[in-house]
Amino acid sequence: MAFLDSSLSRRIFLAATAGVAGAAACSNYASASPKKNETPWVKSAIGRMTEDQKIGQLFIQEVYGSTADGPDRRNLPQYGYEKPSDVVSKLHLGGVIYFAWTDSYGPTGTTMDPVQVAKLSNGLQRAAITASGKSEVPLQIATDQEMGVVTRFGAPATQFPGSMALGAGRSVADAKQAADITGKELRAVGINVNFAPDSDVNVNPLNPVIGVRSFSSNPELVAAMAGAQVTGYQEGGRVSSSTKHFPGHGDTATDSHYGLPVIDHSREEWETIDAPPFRAAIAAGVDMVMTAHLLMPAFDDSGDPATLSKKILTGLLREELGYNGVVVTDALTMAGVREKYGDDEVAVRALEAGCDQLLMAPKPLEAMAAIKQAIAGGRLTWEQIDQKLERILRLKYRRGFVHQPYADEAAVPAYVGNAEHKAIADAISDRTVTLVTNDGILPLAAGKKVFVTGWGVSTTALVSAQLTSAGHPSTHLQTGTQPSATTIASAVTQSADAEVIVVLTNNLRFGNNARQQTLIAELRNTGKPVIVVAMRDPYDLPYVEANAKVATYSYSPVTPGSLVRVLTGAVNPSGKLPVDLPARDDVTTIVYPYGLGLTY
Repeated sequence: MAFLDSSLSRRIFLAATAGVAGAAACSNYASASPKKNETPWVKSAIGRMTEDQKIGQLFIQEVYGSTADGPDRRNLPQYGYEKPSDVVSKLHLGGVIYFAWTDSYGPTGTTMDPVQVAKLSNGLQRAAITASGKSEVPLQIATDQEMGVVTRFGAPATQFPGSMALGAGRSVADAKQAADITGKELRAVGINVNFAPDSDVNVNPLNPVIGVRSFSSNPELVAAMAGAQVTGYQEGGRVSSSTKHFPGHGDTATDSHYGLPVIDHSREEWETIDAPPFRAAIAAGVDMVMTAHLLMPAFDDSGDPATLSKKILTGLLREELGYNGVVVTDALTMAGVREKYGDDEVAVRALEAGCDQLLMAPKPLEAMAAIKQAIAGGRLTWEQIDQKLERILRLKYRRGFVHQPYADEAAVPAYVGNAEHKAIADAISDRTVTLVTNDGILPLAAGKKVFVTGWGVSTTALVSAQLTSAGHPSTHLQTGTQPSATTIASAVTQSADAEVIVVLTNNLRFGNNARQQTLIAELRNTGKPVIVVAMRDPYDLPYVEANAKVATYSYSPVTPGSLVRVLTGAVNPSGKLPVDLPARDDVTTIVYPYGLGLTY
């Protein structure tokens, strides 16, 4: 499949791609038809539910603790119970979400243990199913496993390059296979919902929250990748996928975790830039759409974020795009949705707008009480709640949670992170590394001594060790994102015995990371060849001078091996820039264009 070139300027892009909007077809809910007995089970389950059980299904919450029945006092202020299993059963939660900081992947400071994750999942499922009585309604167990910079389930689980890296690889088949394997390993430990893929089109190089989480600045490429990943997660991996962040979070310089972004796209711009990936995800039968906490005045000028906008979620998403699946909010702990209303009112307004499930309500007990009050006062009706429940329960039935709610704990060690999966991940990763400039220093001549420095304690060490193993004696010094003058001087001194210097950067383009630019300049003053590797944001590369520039798009554990294979010539680089890279002082001037990628 060929993909159109695009510019960072959305208006330039519009001029180049007029008429592309709406090319992706949309469909109602899932591509798979309802399974036998789905409707009778859904209707029966709803009919048996108490009012509290119905309201509980609308919530997906974080719970603290690495075991289902182990008391964790962090749960008490928010839920009134210490045990994760009690939180699930007493509040009748529809789902939970796993994070490292909740100890879902193991106690803080311990090595991640997939078997422990499976045991936690099984314990929480038992609590939910038991509490639901004869209905035996299973729990959604969710995480954010986008891969790349947003990865929750780490090694020993198989790690893949992130979305922008996959965009650089240009392979829809690779994107689908990465999602397939990721989904299978999540499901193996009992996680059945993945809040991925990120379907935002990153047309703003200063975007602080999306960036490399996006596949590209090209809507056509993002649409193809997002659709492929939805299919991979759901059909192969058997986990529900959630496309995000609707109606599009790619053109903002504000992080909605800390503020309320404004997207000033016109309707035409939205149709051309933001809509295609969401249309593609819907066409692929995506189970869930996650909302964005941002303002888009072209669709709603009320000052309410999209998460609370009936015009956007009901009018645009459901009525115009024809989406009939589950709509879930982004985390309600984020500042972008909390600026205008109290947390209890936010919950009610999200449901009124068209959301089915509330993610991480900061005050769930107050929110549940507010929903009951809204029903009693006529703002919401039980008929509307039942419609939301029907969508939620159809998801749980159709994706197989009802028939297979539990993980096979005994099978986990041999399956999660197995050799076959890791070999596939290596091969996919190799196809994403992008050589942006090269004066002939790459591939490295045999036996060249290398000094590796820059960002990343584990990353610099891994790159150095793998270079040594590949026949290039290497030393390393980790300097961080803001190296001091003393650290920079030490790096210059330690590079004395090297013939080539490799500098790994992380987000150096922002002013508070200018020290990384100084590090590179001082190392270039030694007269030795310098290779700069943008380990995260390719946007770093126009900010520095070097003998060669490489983009890897993430510091996933799978990345250092691929980088070294490219540096040494074991792999011929084949990645192509999935975004334009603008000049450091003028985002309208493109230094390295979309599609650029050198080979040997």
